Amino acid sequence: MGKLDGKRIAILATRGVEQVELTEPRRMLKEEGAKVEVISPEAGKFKAWKFTEWGDDIAVDRTVEQAKPDDYDALVLPGGQINPDILRTNARAVKFVQDFYQTGKTVAAICHGPWMLVEANIAKGKTATSWRSVKTDLKNAGANWVGQEVVVDKGLVTSRKPDDIPAFVSKIVEEVREGAHHQRNVA
Repeated sequence: MGKLDGKRIAILATRGVEQVELTEPRRMLKEEGAKVEVISPEAGKFKAWKFTEWGDDIAVDRTVEQAKPDDYDALVLPGGQINPDILRTNARAVKFVQDFYQTGKTVAAICHGPWMLVEANIAKGKTATSWRSVKTDLKNAGANWVGQEVVVDKGLVTSRKPDDIPAFVSKIVEEVREGAHHQRNVA
């Protein structure tokens, strides 16, 4: 039995997602027994980014319109520069992140993924980390940025880069097992 048997996890992503930041957490979370679904603004497939070139096609399980925060136990926001930049201009994607955060359940963002935390007005007052180029954006949004492998602030899990994925996923598993964090401040 896995540590996440019976749990459902959403990964919100679109074109240009850093491939390894979607595929590795998805694989690792599935190995723990979770059902993992890729949520995206558009149905079908989108092209991932693989470090310096276009990567694989990623199949979408549900659109943002079809997905509901109540259907999931955690939300993962992978990075890549293109992916969160597109998502943060999509009102439905931003609202999904806001609504999900308000449930008190685990929200996890890696690399450039924390841009969605900024856009969804979640970063203020939180301790978080990210890819170094997102540091100023998080600080300007009122976050306490720290340069650590993984940071947890009341169910909000953040990491810096692909090398951090094992620690990132380990904390996601731990936070999902703890359950909702209703004591956290919601914007």
